[in-house]
Amino acid sequence: MSKVLIIKTSLRAKSNSDILADKVSDGAKAAGHDVEVISLKDKKVGFCKGCLACQKTQKCVINDDAVEIAKKVKNADTLVFATPIYYYEMSGQMKTLLDRLNPLFPSDYRFRNVYMLSTAAEDETFVPEKAVSGLNGWVDCFEKASFKGSLFCGGINDMGEADGKEEEKQEAYEFGKNLL
Repeated sequence: MSKVLIIKTSLRAKSNSDILADKVSDGAKAAGHDVEVISLKDKKVGFCKGCLACQKTQKCVINDDAVEIAKKVKNADTLVFATPIYYYEMSGQMKTLLDRLNPLFPSDYRFRNVYMLSTAAEDETFVPEKAVSGLNGWVDCFEKASFKGSLFCGGINDMGEADGKEEEKQEAYEFGKNLL
């Protein structure tokens, strides 16, 4: 099966997207995938400087946690980004990480399948559209990869609230079981 990397981008304690990302992980493991989960909590990920040195060296000039995360992204078959929706968009730290994955563009990256899990207080179906579009923009830059799907769990707001959402936890588990 595939090597799956799940990146939890919320910095919030008792994060709802983290709780559901763990269920995605459980489902992926049940399907036989080799799963690694990374959280951006306690990680230092600075802003891309736009110097483009990485396009020649395949290494970022900024020495922080994004360098190690990029190595893990490069060597995974399947990526799952878990994010809370803030102001109808992915978390700022997720966008910052995507920018810092620029050294992968000229590399022989392994990932082919990219997914998104998102949560929000709002529950209308349009809520994750801009976040999905933003991730698709990143995926479009990697011609060997494709965006395979997303799971949105809305109507979840308070810290840890997802723990009590059995239907959403089951959806996340099934989402993980069906990863490519």
